Amino acid sequence: MREVLSDLLRWWQAGERVGVGTVVATFRSAPRPAGAAMLVGPGGEAVGSVSGGCVEGAVYESAQEVLQGARPALRRYGVSDNEAYAVGLTCGGILDIFVEEVSRQTFPELGEVAEDIEAGRPVAVATVVEHPDPEHIGRRLVVRPEGAAVERKGTLGSSRSDDAVADDARGLLATGRTETLTYGPDGERRGEGMRVFVSSFAPAPRMLVFGAIDFAAAVAHVGKFLGYQVTVCDARPVFATATRFPSADEVVVTWPHRYLAEEVEAGRIDERTVICVLTHDPKFDVPLLEVALRLPAVAYIGAMGSRRTHADRLDRLRAAGLGEQELARLSSPIGLDLGARTPEETAVSIAAEIIALQWGGRGDRLAALDGPIHHHDGAGIPANHDGAGTPANEDDAGTPANHDGPGTPASRHVAPSLTKE
Repeated sequence: MREVLSDLLRWWQAGERVGVGTVVATFRSAPRPAGAAMLVGPGGEAVGSVSGGCVEGAVYESAQEVLQGARPALRRYGVSDNEAYAVGLTCGGILDIFVEEVSRQTFPELGEVAEDIEAGRPVAVATVVEHPDPEHIGRRLVVRPEGAAVERKGTLGSSRSDDAVADDARGLLATGRTETLTYGPDGERRGEGMRVFVSSFAPAPRMLVFGAIDFAAAVAHVGKFLGYQVTVCDARPVFATATRFPSADEVVVTWPHRYLAEEVEAGRIDERTVICVLTHDPKFDVPLLEVALRLPAVAYIGAMGSRRTHADRLDRLRAAGLGEQELARLSSPIGLDLGARTPEETAVSIAAEIIALQWGGRGDRLAALDGPIHHHDGAGIPANHDGAGTPANEDDAGTPANHDGPGTPASRHVAPSLTKE
């Protein structure tokens, strides 16, 4: 939608009616991602693309039908669909495309959404694309992060649906992901019948992984799986190569502290940024953490190393002038206690800590807890945790002798809650 927004907004502001076809789900090798859109303007103009030319003709006809009074419709095009095959989708993919009318009457919030997008403020638009009751199809809910002046606007038809979808939409918005979600007709999480397309307008949050070691490759892979834009940075060109880090979006060869300072200066670090320091070498770690721990707001700063390494690192950072409040932001040893040994297990441990701190989880076993499974806000560090993201009553016995840094002291056996993205 972003790529056709200027044309859509221009017609919307003029009071015109526009037919819009939006890719809401893709399967196999579909040519365009979810969120790609095509407009049919008031003069019959076609703007944008949903398939790179395969099914545009069929979508154009559907959009004209909607402008002539037909209800919004969810259409599937793919090789297994005879109608779609006839119009040329021969790439082997399947597309679900929602066709609707957009105007001041059907989408009165569009102007505010466009302002948010232009200003770089995260916003999500949730649209009912399938429902047993045709009257619900096309209803919209605009969702913003908690704490925004207007957290949500519009309705999907009931407060239960609005609450469930807003909660899930914020989870998608936090990672910059666009998806179609399935609920019961009244927003029941275990039900079926209502499909809601959530279009997130936010850049993916960044994960900066410093240290081109084997653990970094696993962390980059898990970070990409969680929806982060992943950068691996190391000053050693022999280790920092794209071949060694295929999951990373970019691999940068420079001194870590210089790279972070440059990214801060360029405005590319925000409160969603995750920083993982995996080098456990003071000549890299200390200058980098001096920059990181003085940042006004990032989501997470973790550093790998044994407890002895961590203690030495803290002494060096204090000598560099950092105060206890700044040092309390550091999660080290990094990760939750999962008993991790391999790089892949350690990456899960680190991801679990990031998720727990993002959504206010404690990392306890759900089977041992009562009450709701989902945390409905990002509560930050739980009340029974100290500032470093480690339980305050943790036994400081240190890590096992053969385990240098994944943050898994033998005295703790805590599994994370991974129920919320």
